[in-house]
Amino acid sequence: MRKSIYTLLAVAASTVIMVGCSAGGDNPGIEYAPNMYVSFAYEPMSQLAAEEGSSNGNNTINPYGMNMRLPVKGTIARGQLDYATYNLPKSNESYEAASAWKNPLQSSEYNLAEGKRLYNINCTPCHGEDGLGKGTIVADGKYPQVPAYSDRLPTINPGKAFYSITHGKNLMGAYGSVLTPKQRWQVIHYIYNLSGVTAN
Repeated sequence: MRKSIYTLLAVAASTVIMVGCSAGGDNPGIEYAPNMYVSFAYEPMSQLAAEEGSSNGNNTINPYGMNMRLPVKGTIARGQLDYATYNLPKSNESYEAASAWKNPLQSSEYNLAEGKRLYNINCTPCHGEDGLGKGTIVADGKYPQVPAYSDRLPTINPGKAFYSITHGKNLMGAYGSVLTPKQRWQVIHYIYNLSGVTAN
């Protein structure tokens, strides 16, 4: 009699434990301390409350009120050194100073092909596929005639061409935010090759 009662309690206890651990269906049950598994994400540019910086209400730890910290002054992001190398402000003096820049890329088959691809995307609306300055927006009468590369390039050098692509010149818009420095040099190789002018 005693043996059968213990067996019955043991079976009942194991059954209760098994039922108690299952939420059933699609319900996963209650999760304890979910932040231990899925951390709360902060938006990098969102503002922090002023009182989080110090007890007197002045945020001395992070005076800009952002979760993300500003980089150390003079920091250059990985892969962005070219942007710092060719960092002249827009001015007539900078245009003249840019004439000292030489194209650091070889006039290889790859650079010419890439320059052509980028030229066709960005430059043909004004300069035309042949570089004669009769692109579609010129032909439509929306802009005046653009100088042909064969006429213009002998009067400047690759450094000034690079500056013009970066900051724009006369009616030409700036492409410094569209093309990386390397891509600008590739385009310059291509336009000199297209026009048959030797870079000086």
